[in-house]
Amino acid sequence: MHAQDLFRAKLPLKLKDDSAKTKPISSGDKAADQVRTAELAEEISAMQDIFYAENDRKMLIILQGMDTSGKDGTVRGVFGRLDPLGVRCVSFRAPSITEREHDYFWRVHREVPAQREMVIFNRSHYEDVLYPAVHGLIDDRECKRRYRQIQDFERMLTETGTVLLKFFLHISYEEQKERLAARLADPQKHWKVDLNDLKERQHWDQYQRLYEKAIEATDTDHAPWYVIPADSKSHRNLAIASIMVESMKDLKLNYPPPNPDYFAIDVK
Repeated sequence: MHAQDLFRAKLPLKLKDDSAKTKPISSGDKAADQVRTAELAEEISAMQDIFYAENDRKMLIILQGMDTSGKDGTVRGVFGRLDPLGVRCVSFRAPSITEREHDYFWRVHREVPAQREMVIFNRSHYEDVLYPAVHGLIDDRECKRRYRQIQDFERMLTETGTVLLKFFLHISYEEQKERLAARLADPQKHWKVDLNDLKERQHWDQYQRLYEKAIEATDTDHAPWYVIPADSKSHRNLAIASIMVESMKDLKLNYPPPNPDYFAIDVK
C-alpha cells in the first residue's frame, strides 16, 4: 500500500493515543529507517530541481500538530536537503497588532508559494480556528464559518496551480509530557521552552476534538490531510518523506524541452 493511502485521514477521524505510537512502515530498525529517510530526502531534492525548472509549479506543505509534535524536526529531517533558492519555511506565531487588524487570512495569503517555489508552513491558518475555539473566543457557528472559508481558500490555491499537502503530526499525551520534561531538564534546550506550552497542555482533550473536526471539515482530494503517527521521530520523518516522494512522482515532472540552438553555440 502506498504511504499516501496508508496515512490519508480516515473519516470520521478519532485521534487516540495508541494510534500515535504505531509505526506501520518502519523496518523495525531505527538506523535503517533513518537511512531510508535520507535516501527519500535525496529523491525529493532531485525532483525539486525539475520542479524549479518547470517554471509554473507551486507547492504548499502544511505542518500542524500539538506543541513538541516535531514540526521543526520534520523541516530539518525531511526538507533539509532542498535547495534554499527554491524553498521557504514560514512559522506562524501569535498574530501581531497589525495582523489582528486584518482578516485572519491576510498574513497567510501573502506567504503562499510563487511559481517554482515550495513553501512549508510551520503552523498555519488552522491556528485561527483551533486556538480561539479552545479559549472561547469564537463559538461553534464561527468555527463552521471558518472551516468553509478555509475550504474556499485552499480550493482557490489549488485551482490556481498550487499543489497542497497537509500533515497532522499526531503525538500522544504521554509523549508530549516526556518531551516537555526533557526540555526543562536540559539547560541547552531551555531556549526552546515556552511556558505557554504547559498552559495549552491543560486543554489537550479540547484540542484533540477540534483537530478531529477541523480535519474532517477540510479534508478534500485537492487538499488532503495525512495523519502521521509521531511518537517515533524516525518513523514520522520516514512517513512524511515517503508521501512527499509519491506525491511529487504523481506530478510527472519533466525538464522543459531543450533549445536545439544552444547545441550550436561555441563558447569563446
